[in-house]
Amino acid sequence: MGYREIWEAYKKEVEERFPLVMERLELLGEEETVPQPYRDYFRQVAAFLSGLGRLAMETASRDWEAMGLDELKQENHALYQDILPENYGKSYGNPEYAVQLLGEGVGKLLSALYADIRALIPYAYEGRLYDITIFSELFVEIYNQFEEEELPQEPEIQQMIYWFFHDYGEVFTEVGVMSQTCPEMDFYTRIIMDSNLDDLRYLYRYGAYITENELGTARFLQKLPQEEIQAMADTYTEGYRIGFQVTGKDLSKKRFVDIRYPIGFERVVRAAVENFRKMGLLPVSMRGRELSFQGRGTRSMPVQSVAPNRQFLYDHKADKAVYWDKALVERRLETLRTAYEARKEQAALYAGPAVIETFGEEGFAPAHAPHAWQLTEKQQELDVYHTNQASEISNAYIHEEERSFTIIAYPIPAIGARYEEIFRETVKVNTLDYRLYQEMQQKIIDVLDEGVAVRITGRGANRTDLTVSLHPLRNPQTETAFENCVADVNIPVGEVFTSPRLQGTQGRLHVTQVYLEGLKYLDLELDFEDGMVSGCRCQNFAAEEENQAFLKENLLKRHNTLPMGEFAIGTNTTAYRMGIDYQIQDKLPILIAEKTGPHFAVGDTCYSWAEDVPVFNPDGKEIVARDNEISLLRKEDVGKAYFNCHTDITIPYDELGQITVIRQDGSTADIIREGKFVVPGTEMLNEPL
Repeated sequence: MGYREIWEAYKKEVEERFPLVMERLELLGEEETVPQPYRDYFRQVAAFLSGLGRLAMETASRDWEAMGLDELKQENHALYQDILPENYGKSYGNPEYAVQLLGEGVGKLLSALYADIRALIPYAYEGRLYDITIFSELFVEIYNQFEEEELPQEPEIQQMIYWFFHDYGEVFTEVGVMSQTCPEMDFYTRIIMDSNLDDLRYLYRYGAYITENELGTARFLQKLPQEEIQAMADTYTEGYRIGFQVTGKDLSKKRFVDIRYPIGFERVVRAAVENFRKMGLLPVSMRGRELSFQGRGTRSMPVQSVAPNRQFLYDHKADKAVYWDKALVERRLETLRTAYEARKEQAALYAGPAVIETFGEEGFAPAHAPHAWQLTEKQQELDVYHTNQASEISNAYIHEEERSFTIIAYPIPAIGARYEEIFRETVKVNTLDYRLYQEMQQKIIDVLDEGVAVRITGRGANRTDLTVSLHPLRNPQTETAFENCVADVNIPVGEVFTSPRLQGTQGRLHVTQVYLEGLKYLDLELDFEDGMVSGCRCQNFAAEEENQAFLKENLLKRHNTLPMGEFAIGTNTTAYRMGIDYQIQDKLPILIAEKTGPHFAVGDTCYSWAEDVPVFNPDGKEIVARDNEISLLRKEDVGKAYFNCHTDITIPYDELGQITVIRQDGSTADIIREGKFVVPGTEMLNEPL
């Protein structure tokens, strides 16, 4: 069955139920059959759902040209105003407020339910009546329990939510798989290709929260001549194409490119879509990351705007703790396998993601919310199991060794008054001469390949003292341990990296302040023993218990430990200078920041799921350090080989003391000394420093 037939079947299933549940919601707003304080909650949420239902009915035939920009702004703001920071203290989306008014057990559950209902806003603009219907029915079912003489207890409500996701999780999973393999799910593509991009009203078609960042970005790009827009698109799409070329993967076998972009960049993306079409690729866009079921708040959205309230997302990132158990996880995995099997021919045509990221927001240091849902220790283990199994299933249909990706980043107006200047400087950083860097990086690799280990030390307040063990080379004439990474999949140019040998990798990694996946870490320290994290600390919270919970969930990704999956030396001192000159070091995304000093990734290697695919540097040498002692376990039990995460931590040049290669005979050679490159032929890298 094709996408259109499946989608029509979903719509037909609810065509009678939708008007009935909408009518029930309207009546609910006038009833007084539920006691206070619950009545106000149900009235407010019912009105919200009714509004989404009306929107879903209207948007397909809406005359966007007849609506004024101010009218659209007001509509957009009204949808999100409840959870904006200035209103969050009295929002049912705030678990602390919900618990205060509704009681601990019930309040937590109803706050989590409200968060999932709020996630339906973009669904309304896409006309997804099915999703709005089923969530409305769940809401009414729970409301009916509060009409009874004896009020429901927490377990009763929890069971209703559990069975909802147990029963409808199959649909959410199927839609997620379809979105990777169905260009006919063209909601985003139609906005990009069919809208008048000179008229900013198009920004409100997504249903996402629209801020001055999206408006300001679109206005700025409107001013640029088409040749500059085309050049940006070319950098983006050529990086994608070259990623296939340099790894020896056949792009001609692929049909779908997964485009991920920030709202406001449509002019660039439109040009990119045309470039991809010339390569034989059609755009697809992932769906389903809005709901707790798909990990809301833990992964970036495929098409996104600046979040209305990052604390709201943080407070609700573990809401699946309401229903996460072994039976549901196994059902979800089986559904995922079935969905891929039904579309296995299309899944084989998926080429991988092409991502545009943004940077410029102030760093986010989350507040601790005692009443936010948290996964229990057993649920954390189950979550790790689910992630590993789901990755194994998807890789059985979308072969890692046959796909690629590219990522590029640009600033948004939140970066400050010099936004346009910084944007143009970022374009320069993204288009540096990769051949020049390739030559200098090869000189660094030649020295690194002489060693059996590398010692990295900090200076000043930085307490790093870490020895990284290197993969041995059987034949140095034809083999290398380090990849010479220039601007293809990972833009901008500027790093050499390896998968360290875990045995012998020892010591402490320290950074005084770092932002990882949008979260701020203060005084972050990781201790390594034989390449595994043996201890970690930060100073985000006054209570050590809160710091450890924060690290376990966000850095270790709920694992008890992680290996060092990558050691790299960034060489893009031009990007580092940009950060210094514009005082935006703390706002640079990891994509750029990792090129501005040595960095260390905890989690999987850069070659995970594709270790057996030969990879070569431009000089013809094979990069043999594609495995470590953990990833090699895939040969006996793939479930033990991968952690499905990879988090880069960078030491900036100004905190860096030395990077010293240690040879087999005990002699040494410096790569960097007192934050400066000292390998002959790399002097140019020091000019920006």
